[in-house]
Amino acid sequence: MSRRQRGPFPAGGDFNSSPGELGKKKRLKREVRAEFSAALKEPVLQEKVVASWARKEALEHEAIVLDPVPFCHCVIPDFIQNESFVEGLQKELLSLDFHEKCNDLYKFKQSDDLQKREEPHIASLRKVLFDEFRVWLSDVAQVELEPTIDLSCAKYEYTDALLCHDDELEGRRIAFILYLVPPWDRSDGGTLDLFSTDDHFQPQQIIKSLVPLWNSLAFFEVSPVSFHQVAEVLSKDKCRLSVSGWFHGPSVARPPRHVEPLLPRSPHIPFDHEILYRWINPVYLEMDSQSQVQEEFEDRSEILLKDFLMGDKFQLVCEALKKGEPKWNSRGPPNKRFYDKAEEESLPAILKECMELFRSEAFFLLLSNFTGLKLHFLAPEEEEEEKDAAAAGGDLSSCSQGESSQEETKKHNGAGEPWGNSENNGCKNGSSIPQCAGELRRWTKGCYSLVHDAQTTEFALDLLLFCGCEGWDVEWGGFTSYIAKDEDEELLTVNPENNCLALVYRDQDTLKFVKYINHRSLNQTATQAETTGFWDFCFVYYE
Repeated sequence: MSRRQRGPFPAGGDFNSSPGELGKKKRLKREVRAEFSAALKEPVLQEKVVASWARKEALEHEAIVLDPVPFCHCVIPDFIQNESFVEGLQKELLSLDFHEKCNDLYKFKQSDDLQKREEPHIASLRKVLFDEFRVWLSDVAQVELEPTIDLSCAKYEYTDALLCHDDELEGRRIAFILYLVPPWDRSDGGTLDLFSTDDHFQPQQIIKSLVPLWNSLAFFEVSPVSFHQVAEVLSKDKCRLSVSGWFHGPSVARPPRHVEPLLPRSPHIPFDHEILYRWINPVYLEMDSQSQVQEEFEDRSEILLKDFLMGDKFQLVCEALKKGEPKWNSRGPPNKRFYDKAEEESLPAILKECMELFRSEAFFLLLSNFTGLKLHFLAPEEEEEEKDAAAAGGDLSSCSQGESSQEETKKHNGAGEPWGNSENNGCKNGSSIPQCAGELRRWTKGCYSLVHDAQTTEFALDLLLFCGCEGWDVEWGGFTSYIAKDEDEELLTVNPENNCLALVYRDQDTLKFVKYINHRSLNQTATQAETTGFWDFCFVYYE
């Protein structure tokens, strides 16, 4: 609608028309009407769709394709009959304000809620979806769908993605997406990927991918097995524009969430202080350095120790990793994580020894000195005790095997029982035995970990040591992000850095994830071109 000029008459107005006629002409000009596919309304086809949906049988028709695998979903090509309407809708949507959405699960741009937008094409689409199409869909799914308006517009551009999820939320029954994309090919990415599930209703692998097409509408039933994702957009020139939302209805009973086993935890293993001198940069073994580290750590609850391993040892570790000797297993499920974990039995000697370093008794005590945490019975609990321990020689040398540490262990655990043989074993003052859980991980394009409902939240010390990430750019992802529970507030980001040891103490209200590694990571520097990723030793310590 054109702007009004100063004075009593509209710009370009008909001076002979009455005000009522002018208003009527403007209303007529604004009115835009959308109609969804007439073929779907034909009784014979509609009956076939209803029957196929109920029986979970495939149906192929030029007006609709229904597939029950891996879960019931449909694609309607040429959803809106009027091509000019779709073009007008696309223009209105692109003129909206979009907001960057980015967390562990996704990165894309989204409009505000379209529930009350007054643009004619958007308003008309809203009407056809939540009036006429909703009635048709209720008949197909045999569910009384509510006229609830849940609608927004999304723009996915280069490296944007939405990772594996099921859309389950109270009252959501049918999810839908209307695509308004330019000519699109599978190589452009941005497909709607559908996952198979196991007996525990956990996603396994992608078994079908739907390529977005202009004016096509995809919809599926929201259920405990409706795991899907929007694959990363790989085109630098195309925008994956879509309108999406949910139809709501009566809530259905859901099976209990599957609880997966935790990584096994174990007490330290009896290696004395000599292992530290073979592996760790000598500067970090000096008591003055440890005091400085502890002071900084206690102030911030995190610290980064650069050049942590001795140079020759670190080089041997990286060479062993690049040779590809370890066997790697993909770790999932993809609604929680997707990366490779090394089989420890397959590790070459240098990598096994590195894993032993982080599990050793001497290292537990070193971490106590770095952090002030009670990860060893020789670690002082109070500041005064720390002075006494230092004066009595309670430093790294007290981790030696033979007459010191092992004898003390026997005294505190009773009858010479080794640590970890009984859950009731205790340390000084009857406290629980410090333990750790760890793994060697490989991170490449497409890897990530997510915040999820079953994620454990407890007091713990996280350790990360990075390898093979020279020249790594945070724009590629792969960084570890700590956030406040039930919020998107970012508390800390740990970026991959070669031979850098990160220590982070988290509480019960802190969660973490590793950001999805995107397509840009394939442009690594020439020296790292053969790896296109990095590795980390990841350990968690519990007092």
